[in-house]
Amino acid sequence: MKTRVCRLYGQRELRVEEMDVAAPGPGEVLVAIGAGGICGSDLHYFQDGGFGPIRVREPIILGHEIAGTVQAVGEGVDRVFPGDRVAVNPSRPCNDCRFCREGLRQHCLNMRFFGSALRFPHEQGGFRDLLVAQDFQCERIGPRTSLAEAAVAEPFAVCLHARSRAGDLSGKSVLVTGAGPIGALVTAAAAHAGAAEIVVTDLQDAALAIASRMGATTTVNVAANPDLLDRYKAEKGQFDLAFECSAAAPAVHTAIECVRPQGTIVQLGVAGDLPVPVNMLVGKEINLIGSHRFDAEFGEAVRLIDSGAIDVKPIITASYPLEDALAAFEIAGDRSRAVKVQLTFAETAA
Repeated sequence: MKTRVCRLYGQRELRVEEMDVAAPGPGEVLVAIGAGGICGSDLHYFQDGGFGPIRVREPIILGHEIAGTVQAVGEGVDRVFPGDRVAVNPSRPCNDCRFCREGLRQHCLNMRFFGSALRFPHEQGGFRDLLVAQDFQCERIGPRTSLAEAAVAEPFAVCLHARSRAGDLSGKSVLVTGAGPIGALVTAAAAHAGAAEIVVTDLQDAALAIASRMGATTTVNVAANPDLLDRYKAEKGQFDLAFECSAAAPAVHTAIECVRPQGTIVQLGVAGDLPVPVNMLVGKEINLIGSHRFDAEFGEAVRLIDSGAIDVKPIITASYPLEDALAAFEIAGDRSRAVKVQLTFAETAA
């Protein structure tokens, strides 16, 4: 069988080309991909050739936010069947290393993750018409959920894991810095968890408008109206916790200023080294917590989306067919026009 793939050869050098795809083996599933979201890591690979120490060193098929329809299953597969519509978990932990045995599978020492340049040879990704995955990676969805919505399960799982790192949000006041896809989805996760107040900051009004639809009670454009945050900085800070989703130094500083003593900051945004006002962090006894990927939260994300408890449609701002991948990546990199851009494939994302 042949499949079209979206492969990156160098900075801003994307090609749509054909390659062979094998029939699924034991424990494997052949999925016709219908929708795939362009993630921040995909954009970094496309725009910069990597991020931090992770560099693209060989052609790589991008994409890890994917959903589709099962076409065939290999021997021994009884979790899913041909015709099932599924969200595909890009994580493949080894289940054998010390972190897997401790229940920290997101820190697997031998993790394989679709569309990642961390290892060499690179792990090829899901921007293709046909993909062979392990059966445990497939989570079924019902007929009312579109493949476009199901493809948002992966970034939403990231946000659910961050929510679990934060602890109980019921009745809490929450700051979210950065209203990109992760900021918008963590806003929805916080609202679903019962946060009483959710203030979201960003530099773009369009992104903030979507954050409002996802559950923000207040939005602040920090480029146009930075003074609106002054009241949240008063008396050593007003927020019980913050989700920092931008990895921008000013946003990290703002979060530390606005969180109350012994409050919590969950860091989701990823960048290189950033300046941190350590004196303020120490003086206010703030808990600074990292949050990395997800594990069981992927299944939870699929269930929340599939049940309608979380509406992810507002963040999907554009969809492009695979043959227009270059245009899709250009639009995805323009935050004034897009939050989440998706590619569509041979399967219909409807």
